[in-house]
Amino acid sequence: AWTSLNSNRMRSILTTLGIIIGVAAVISMIAIGTGTQDTILNQISGIGTNLLFVFEGNEQQDESITVKPLTMKDADAIGEVLAAPHVDLVAPVIQGNGTVKYKGEAKSTQIIGITPEFLEVRNYQLLEGEFISSENVNGRASVALIGIDVAEKLFGQTENLVGETITINGQPFRILGVLAPKGGGQFGSQDNVVLVPITTARSRLLKREEQNVDIIYIKAISSDAVPQATSEVQEILRKRHRTELGKDDFSIYSQQDFLSLADSITNIFKIFLSGIAGISLLVGGIGIMNIMLVSVTERTKEIGLRKAIGAKKRDILIQFLTESSLLSMMGGILGILFGWVISSAIGLVATSQGVAFKPQIDLGATGVHGLDLAGH
Repeated sequence: AWTSLNSNRMRSILTTLGIIIGVAAVISMIAIGTGTQDTILNQISGIGTNLLFVFEGNEQQDESITVKPLTMKDADAIGEVLAAPHVDLVAPVIQGNGTVKYKGEAKSTQIIGITPEFLEVRNYQLLEGEFISSENVNGRASVALIGIDVAEKLFGQTENLVGETITINGQPFRILGVLAPKGGGQFGSQDNVVLVPITTARSRLLKREEQNVDIIYIKAISSDAVPQATSEVQEILRKRHRTELGKDDFSIYSQQDFLSLADSITNIFKIFLSGIAGISLLVGGIGIMNIMLVSVTERTKEIGLRKAIGAKKRDILIQFLTESSLLSMMGGILGILFGWVISSAIGLVATSQGVAFKPQIDLGATGVHGLDLAGH
């Protein structure tokens, strides 16, 4: 079998190329899908497993229900220890988009109006400076914390920026500190943000009704206490909004809800990528089949001669199956190597672009497709 393949070297190489491309595509696509899934899930998990999100409105709500907005008083009620003993911290926020400028440089960013509790609830750290304080909130101070994406775009650096003045939607703000990098999140990049006191954001930047908030972040006392904290928050908001059970005008999500949703979406993404790559592998297998059929036709005289000197039909069949298996095995091994190279190259490109993404080689997929190749 090896002598026969070697005597038709170019044809063997071209035949093997289909398998190489197919296997490399499968390996690299699965690696990209798995890496994407791990990156997304890690970013969501990175902000804590004991975090709750309260939004206005409910997907299952009856059209006859009047939706009441979330307010600062709702957040204060949730923060009462006696009413919600399993709640540790509460951080109401308002958010929107805006433009930040500094000496001719401009960047579109997310503007978030916060209270001091937000930084601990969302697990933000500082590269330099200080957090927004209660005095800043009560005094409607024109101060801001900026993410590193904003800092690098406006200043080209992330250090020695405290005290500098930027404009947010045309209004001057003094930089109070620079946030440590956090990467992406379920609500967009957590580094392309500007944090300002919630009172300042409401009155000067985002123009919300008095006391209204967009989201209430809640930190439970522990990850095990999330179900109890959820029940306590539901009971408080039902009483305040005067809604009946099953007719809530608000929605509460936990980290596990977001993790489950993200896991479902990324699994679909992986299946989609694997399906596309699998087509390449199928084409490679069909290529080997076609070449073997052509080879049988071309080698009729050889087959007849072998039969004349005693070869049985089984011997001829085994020879051609061995040749196809050799082609598949060599293509599979080279395909796995090329898939690893492609995945590593994509990871290096992502790293050079500042994207926290690392393709994950799925050894299980490698073994399964190796068996598939042997089956060809």
